Amino acid sequence: MPEDAEDPGTGGNAGNPGNDGEFGNTGNAGGPLGSLDSFQENVRRSGPVASAGYSLIGSILLLGGGGYAIDAWRGTSPWFLLGGLFLGIVVGFYELAKIAFRRRE
Repeated sequence: MPEDAEDPGTGGNAGNPGNDGEFGNTGNAGGPLGSLDSFQENVRRSGPVASAGYSLIGSILLLGGGGYAIDAWRGTSPWFLLGGLFLGIVVGFYELAKIAFRRRE
């Protein structure tokens, strides 16, 4: 292949080792720092999804635990526990839906 021809597999960056394409200028295209940049980008993009999962689990545990504590204190087992679990599921899925259906800007 002639020197000035573009290789279709590299997107035209074969002669420019300092350009890492989509993730900015790292100076180490294809090396371990390029992998680190892509890992950081994936972690950044997955943050809201992880937050939704933690909100779901946290609300179920918190409200279910609160219901259990009220049942133990009042002697009304299992009604406040069931109410707390149900409310935790509703709140958790509401938070999950807010994040899942958020408009991307």
